Amino acid sequence: MASRPRTINEMQAALNHFMTPEGLAKGLAFEPRKTDIFISPFAKCGTTWMQQIVHGLRTGGDMDFTEISEVVPWLEMAHDMDLDPSEQKAAPRAFKSHLTWDLIPKGGQYIVVLRDPLDALMSMYRFFEGWFFEAGCIDIETLAQYFLQRDAGRNYWDHAASWWSVRHRDDVLLLSFETMKQDLTGTVKRVADFIGIEDVDARQITLEQASFEFMKTHEVKFNDHLTSAARDAACGLPPGGTTSKVMQGKVGLGKSQITDHVRAAFDERWQATLGAQFGLADYAAFRTAVDQLARA
Repeated sequence: MASRPRTINEMQAALNHFMTPEGLAKGLAFEPRKTDIFISPFAKCGTTWMQQIVHGLRTGGDMDFTEISEVVPWLEMAHDMDLDPSEQKAAPRAFKSHLTWDLIPKGGQYIVVLRDPLDALMSMYRFFEGWFFEAGCIDIETLAQYFLQRDAGRNYWDHAASWWSVRHRDDVLLLSFETMKQDLTGTVKRVADFIGIEDVDARQITLEQASFEFMKTHEVKFNDHLTSAARDAACGLPPGGTTSKVMQGKVGLGKSQITDHVRAAFDERWQATLGAQFGLADYAAFRTAVDQLARA
């Protein structure tokens, strides 16, 4: 039986088989309708949460699905999961993605959640541990280096910069993860207004079903067990890995649980990218700008 990776190199080797070139090509070639909604945060920045919000709004609270990506399919992974993303049970159609603005198919509407990269790192660590690496075998500093060294166009900073560059487009809605936590009511309203859902009852039930308590209670519907079932063998992973996405529902864990060395490396990367390109001093400044834009 296959064993779970125990080193970062073994983890990366497994991840290299997660998405096939053919599946990615089909996702990139997808032809959207004007009403299509693409939910495209960077990994571990609120994608599943926004899938639940959008699906709740468009259906009035439908929970008749095994796992959320069954009804809001991952565009780049649909082919590899034997799903047809064009066939959906609700309208408008909605899709999960992690693509940058440069790569995502154009012609729909786009919702992107931004999050503190240190918290995204911590969330990624907890998500991979027990699935893409054996629990306890890779430490947070080692995963931080993987996070920092991801290829151009596939890292946090390139992703954030690509979407911030198109922040003034009418078909793009940017939100911050932290403000979603603080003001879920306002977030649901902004998303509903953006995608044209006026139904008061749909807004209210979505608010209830997007709460941490509700999603934690129904946690199995928000993990990646369908993705795991479809791709574990190709990645050389044993079955039965843990893939929970509804963790502690907290903000700021990254700052308190990683070393000064990692924080300094993240700050240096920030200054060389988003700081140099847009004059955004740090994530706090970025969040303030995102929130001001969302309220405008």
